[in-house]
Amino acid sequence: MKGLKEEPTGGLRGEPAVASEGRATSAAAAPTASTASDVSAPAASGGPGSAHATLAAAVRPRRRPAFHRLRVAGVQPLCEDAVAVGFEIPAELAQAFAFVPGQSLTLRREIEGRDERRSYSICSPAGSAPRIGVRVVPGGLFSSWLVEDVRPGDTVEVMGPTGFFTPDLGTPGHHVLIAAGSGITPMVSIAESVLAADPRSTVTLFYGNRRSGTVMFADELADLKDLYPARFQLAHVLSREPREAEVLSGRLDADRLSALIDSLVDVDTADHWWLCGPHGMVRDAQRVLAGLGVPAGRVHQELFYADDEPVREVRHEEAAAEGPVSEVTVTLDGRSTTAALSRERSILDGAQRTRPDLPFACKGGVCGTCRALVTDGKADMRRNFALEPAEVDAGYVLTCQSFPVSETLTVDFDT
Repeated sequence: MKGLKEEPTGGLRGEPAVASEGRATSAAAAPTASTASDVSAPAASGGPGSAHATLAAAVRPRRRPAFHRLRVAGVQPLCEDAVAVGFEIPAELAQAFAFVPGQSLTLRREIEGRDERRSYSICSPAGSAPRIGVRVVPGGLFSSWLVEDVRPGDTVEVMGPTGFFTPDLGTPGHHVLIAAGSGITPMVSIAESVLAADPRSTVTLFYGNRRSGTVMFADELADLKDLYPARFQLAHVLSREPREAEVLSGRLDADRLSALIDSLVDVDTADHWWLCGPHGMVRDAQRVLAGLGVPAGRVHQELFYADDEPVREVRHEEAAAEGPVSEVTVTLDGRSTTAALSRERSILDGAQRTRPDLPFACKGGVCGTCRALVTDGKADMRRNFALEPAEVDAGYVLTCQSFPVSETLTVDFDT
């Protein structure tokens, strides 16, 4: 791969010169993704209209995506264990699959009678046909199938783009991207789109991997550096392969991030920071940035995780709810359904018995597809890696991670 050759100074092609030593800033504690919270319907306290104001501030523009069968346009090897899968978009679906850089596509397939779904970030730039980046996860339901079996001409069920890990392409700025592993996937789309949108925009990318053979999009990143040599900085960090510069050898942890930022970034002029990768890396980056005084509003995160679990046993008959139950009402597409649900199952899992059309993708609290508003009662949200604090304050929950607490509970997927 050309992006990992031609290193006259010991660095990956297109990288800036980096001192082997840098000042390490201590990583102060920073807010991390919520792991548990009780969410109730928003109260109307604090003055007339205050609850409505809180809700309005948290409402995202919503477009309910639907699944469509798309033909695979191409499967491009990216490195030894990953590919990019592109899709053909017919004219009648052009609007449904128009995406913003940083968004993802959800794929669906039936496995042993179960409706299984996975979300994959789009790696292509704004205005082009969508491609997704996929890395093999051992035993994975989807990743092995996409990398090893899917070929051009095959059809795949794909839901339209979703997600809010997205830059404003209309405003110039300096974007600092920090990624590890397959977390590079949305970053490729963001970097290429930002640089193409405005000649005043600049991008700095710190990208961590194990070895040069596992670097996804190496050629694309090198081409991007060739195209924008003055506006795109690229630093590859390898944890299991030595680099000439010590700061580029090892895990992309808090100390190494501090040294890289100190060497290559003027923190005061960086407008946006984008973090994507495993939870540990994102957490370390949050702490480093908090210690540097970066405002939380300039830091955007998306978690990538690898619990692409093996096929689970199929339950053909739902057992009657045991233990405490709640009367749960769900509203979707203007239709409400009420059922007695166990408090030991998530709202999503319980309600799917009577509403199989409820939206979901990852079921890990990461993608935000199952987001809904608690309009009555109380729910316990045990993990949250997708909702902003303002959304939680307004009463939104991830139904895949939320459990009924009150005797009655109403959640609205339409708000």
